[in-house]
Amino acid sequence: MSPCKGIIWGCVLALCLCLTACNRGNQHAENPVLSGGATTVFDVSENAFSLPATNIPITHRDRFFVGNAFFKQPWIIAPASTDARDGLGPLYNTNTCQGCHIKDGRGHAPAGEGNAGHANSVSLLIRLSVPPGETDKTALDKFGAIAHPVYGGQLQDQAIPGVQPEGRVQVRYTPQPITLADGKVVTLRKPEFSISEWAYGEPDDTLMISPRVAPPMIGLGLLEAIPEVALRAAADPDDANGDGISGRVNTVWDFAAEHTAVGRFGWKAGQPSVRQQTAAAFAGDMGLTTERFPNDDCRPEQKTCLQAVSGGQPEVSNAILDEVVFYAEHIGVPARRNADNAQVKQGESLFKSAGCSSCHTPKFTTGENSHSPYLAKQTIYPYTDLLLHDMGEALADHRPEFSASGREWRTPPLWGIGLTKTVSADASFLHDGRARTILEAILWHGGEASAAREQVVNMSREEREALLEFLRSL
Repeated sequence: MSPCKGIIWGCVLALCLCLTACNRGNQHAENPVLSGGATTVFDVSENAFSLPATNIPITHRDRFFVGNAFFKQPWIIAPASTDARDGLGPLYNTNTCQGCHIKDGRGHAPAGEGNAGHANSVSLLIRLSVPPGETDKTALDKFGAIAHPVYGGQLQDQAIPGVQPEGRVQVRYTPQPITLADGKVVTLRKPEFSISEWAYGEPDDTLMISPRVAPPMIGLGLLEAIPEVALRAAADPDDANGDGISGRVNTVWDFAAEHTAVGRFGWKAGQPSVRQQTAAAFAGDMGLTTERFPNDDCRPEQKTCLQAVSGGQPEVSNAILDEVVFYAEHIGVPARRNADNAQVKQGESLFKSAGCSSCHTPKFTTGENSHSPYLAKQTIYPYTDLLLHDMGEALADHRPEFSASGREWRTPPLWGIGLTKTVSADASFLHDGRARTILEAILWHGGEASAAREQVVNMSREEREALLEFLRSL
């Protein structure tokens, strides 16, 4: 950044901090620059997704940084002298939360071909399940599906010494060129994921797999604080208004409350809360038990896994889980940039006229949120409805998750998307990381988003660049 630009941004930062301070006294104040309301942070560096919400007082920030430490630091094999962070595995994908959520941002898919590599090294995992058939819903695992009897609900390609990893993930890409109306050719890459080196024999062809790239961590507590009634009001499962958009709520299982709840988190909105999402990630990604999920993912066939030393019961204490959840809930959302730029404004208008905002809902107001006053009654701009939408055959994984079908995906929030590559240059888009750019992600849209996609395809170069500049401003 040049000295002049630094001075200008410093002035903007000072102004925004003043606006945020004022906004604390008027939490319903509307200011689209403040994407996260009073929680908004003002940083455009590679640390933009890792800062505490601005409105957390100094006296409470120690909780944020304690949680951040457990999120960033590696967990180790038990037994160990560092017993607060031992118990890794026996099966796992990574030894740290940041191993997937790189700098709290998006992960990325393997390079493909000869560079396929292991899933954990590229912040991608593989969900596993078998067809539900007539099985009762109580048999659904923590990921909302019927786990494979031998390999469980998630492939773990890493293991502690003496335990065999479950398999190896590879991907090959097929180039798929798309010609836009102005003659520009965009070459998409169509992925084909496969698993080799199965530890306990290759599963039969009923196995269903779903690759998942780690999503960004920003604003999770704010999304949890959106009132359920607002999400249900936005749903239109039967497309009663005839606009071609039929978003619906995913009804999932809340393991703590022991009843169904609205899903909000994960690529198919399969988790109802930040706490359950965090506990499920500890279990599936790192093999760490919590009070909520007290058992390791060891199956009867995995003898050495069952015999491994435990890091305690549970391995992640409630006290540590509390701090990690507090951290995840209170990561600030970066402010918008260049909101008054003429090209950005043109792009925003095109975003609306193309129908993108039918799913990527710009604005919500959070509820009272009794467990966190810093997230309560905030006017926020996440650009998501948190609902499930049919995204077409090209993006389908053909794998159900609670009430989500194999063609449905939750609308991902767009706030912060313009800083994605700043936070992690290798980050990629969509659930399996196939899209390397925002434009590629748009061109993969199908199903309910087909009409919006076609409008983008038929835009002039000037219009398309304006649309992308708007998205980069978020």
